Amino acid sequence: MSVAGNQQRTFLRLLAALRPHWHRDQNLPARIQQLLARERSFGSRDRRLYRELIYTTLRHLPWIEPQLDTAPDEAVRRVAWLAAETPATRAFRESFATGEAPKGDRAELLPAWFREHCPEIFSGEELTAQLRRAPLWIRVQRDSERVFAEFEQRGWKWSATEATPHAFRVHDEVDLTKTESFAAGNFEVQDLGSQLVLEIALNEPSGVWLDACAGAGGKTLQLAHLLGDRGRVEAYDVRTAALDELQRRATRAALRNVSIRTEARLGTYDGVIVDAPCSGSGTWRRSPHLKWTTTSARIREAAALQLTLLREHAARVAPGGRLIYATCSLSRRENEDVVAAFLAENPEFATETPAKDLGFPLRGGGTTIWPSRWDTDGFFVAVFRRR
Repeated sequence: MSVAGNQQRTFLRLLAALRPHWHRDQNLPARIQQLLARERSFGSRDRRLYRELIYTTLRHLPWIEPQLDTAPDEAVRRVAWLAAETPATRAFRESFATGEAPKGDRAELLPAWFREHCPEIFSGEELTAQLRRAPLWIRVQRDSERVFAEFEQRGWKWSATEATPHAFRVHDEVDLTKTESFAAGNFEVQDLGSQLVLEIALNEPSGVWLDACAGAGGKTLQLAHLLGDRGRVEAYDVRTAALDELQRRATRAALRNVSIRTEARLGTYDGVIVDAPCSGSGTWRRSPHLKWTTTSARIREAAALQLTLLREHAARVAPGGRLIYATCSLSRRENEDVVAAFLAENPEFATETPAKDLGFPLRGGGTTIWPSRWDTDGFFVAVFRRR
């Protein structure tokens, strides 16, 4: 069998293994990773090829899945057309991207029920952005000359953005964690949209802050960097494993103004960040399986939890202090509706205009970071001030 024929057969076999799970497994990326790792004959380029083909399938599932049973060759042809052209995919695309490119209503590639949650992403530039591969972004914390000297030595391409001086896009498909600069804590891998949450919300913050849903700490580390010697940040999360990872990252970054808390202490803070668990609809192009595993019921559950977290942590904001609410969701139910519900229950808080807009209008008390503007994941951020 030819190389191309073997690749086609292998790809269809991998899809068959994943198909029973892609409408229900929220942790599908881990399943994909394990599936590719079990293929002992695969080299790194093979894994990059099949990962791109699988994620292309998930991104365009309504155009691909119906063909798998009746016309698998057509399914492969469509995926080949739709996959990004990279060194790993080039030969596959040359072999199978024949005929005309797939055509259809691109809005079909988003779940129809989500239109009432966020009609903006069903047309125009936002729809185009939803169907693009998510780029690779880093946030440089220090010693940028060393970072980019190492990138140049490795032959990697990168570019800056006007959105923030700390963010850079890496154009090559590479493992940044293997670099000396990463090991030295000079940069973190962090989507630009995630970085813009604090860039929009805060201007030269100071005082003692609580990151109440810190997770592995992307925003914790960014806030500590923004605070510098003007303040410090305490990080709390119910997931101890995530806090362990955050501690490793803070140590690597040599940030001395970060402390980890396994219990929420009494008392108040100058500022509290509630980067709440959410549906993740803002990350659909990075995690396209979430388009097909997320439901309106899950969004209702997420919104209820988000409001609960805001209620709980609002009590920790000192008079005159700020409460930052953020999600990686584009659903109004999790964003503007939660803001309105919180304000109705807490008259001692009011929304305030963020420090920057970066081209995003204030709406419903908060700012939506739309993917098309700066090629990011989608986020929402609202700034409350306690009277």
